[in-house]
Amino acid sequence: MEQYLNIQLVQFVLTVVFSFLIGLEIKSYRLQFHAQETSTTIGSARTYTFIGMIGYIFCIIDEGLVVYIAGMICFTLLFSLFYFQRLKEQKTSVLVYLVALVVYSFGPLVVHYPFWLASLIFVLTIFILNAKQNLHNLMLNINVAEMGTLGKMVLLSAVILPLLPHNNIADFLPLSPFEIWLAVVIISAISYGSYVVQKYFLNQKGYLLASIIGGAYSSTATTVVLSHKAKGIGNSMASILTASIIAASSMMYLKLVVVAAIFNSAIAMSLLLPFIGLFLVGIIIALLYAKNNATVGAVDMQLMDKNPLDLGVAFIFTGIFIVMMIVTHFVTTHFGTSGLNILSFLVGFTDIYPFILSILTGDHRIEDTQVVSAILIAAGSNNILKAIYTLWFGGIKVGLQAAVWLILLGIITIGYTLVL
Repeated sequence: MEQYLNIQLVQFVLTVVFSFLIGLEIKSYRLQFHAQETSTTIGSARTYTFIGMIGYIFCIIDEGLVVYIAGMICFTLLFSLFYFQRLKEQKTSVLVYLVALVVYSFGPLVVHYPFWLASLIFVLTIFILNAKQNLHNLMLNINVAEMGTLGKMVLLSAVILPLLPHNNIADFLPLSPFEIWLAVVIISAISYGSYVVQKYFLNQKGYLLASIIGGAYSSTATTVVLSHKAKGIGNSMASILTASIIAASSMMYLKLVVVAAIFNSAIAMSLLLPFIGLFLVGIIIALLYAKNNATVGAVDMQLMDKNPLDLGVAFIFTGIFIVMMIVTHFVTTHFGTSGLNILSFLVGFTDIYPFILSILTGDHRIEDTQVVSAILIAAGSNNILKAIYTLWFGGIKVGLQAAVWLILLGIITIGYTLVL
């Protein structure tokens, strides 16, 4: 860049532009949330632009940043006078001061750090200023107990996980405690992300969108909930519920690709073509069914009530994972490929993720093609299980079409193993 543009000019322009835009955003923020207030305010778009310019100038004229720090102290004293006046008016917010400090810091940021850092801070500042109403709604709806659960999981993941030993537990369990808990943490994190999005952001956005997010959490659980709703609602919304069930199962393919990519990139590349293809086919079928109920508005779609980061759930998953690791090691050792394929089909009628993690992370001395086949068979039989759930809980009249498509997707998934 220095060959074509003066680097200091670029730094100065970025500082001015970011400062001016944040000043405009502050003005917009006041008009949106405090339009009725007649109390004293400080700062406009021009003021914030000057704050940013002064911060940049003070930064470059003194490499020791003594002048820059002195300027910050003077600005803080000036704001203190304003804040003292605000306290008399029963106003305690320091948001204006904090944003002004961010603007003042753009100078050192563009001089001493890569431009992406200042850009990221600028974008985050804009987003946070615009998120007041959404954050307020989130605080009203959030379950306080879930924050405690999240804190415990962070403790176990960020503090305890690095301390776990890396040595294999035993010959029949070819995995270390670190690898076992890492697998649990990753699966829980993926499920928790979809849980938060669905529960706090998309629970009033309709069946199809909620089912897509729910499928990333658990396609089987989502299918069961949707099937129950289908039986209660009846034929009037059969198409949108069929679309939602198919979409939830389609998300399973995408989730499996992500999980495989985390633990074994070679396996993920082998799964990429069939699973992305099946995902797209499923979504297209779902969209075609959804057209028949295009007028359905927002509905309350709470598909998941159990926090996947709940420690009880995590420990149960860990136990199942260890059992599946032992069983898989035993089957591959004594029965070879045919035994693994049979196990894969049977596992599909339960929770497939402990099994899939066991063959992705364990040292079972099997070829990659066998691992890919096992994952395909498990995913296919899991779709057949969901078809049975759909018919059982949703009834023949409403659940038949979704069940047929799920069985078809399951057969295609299993059949793909023949071309490996």
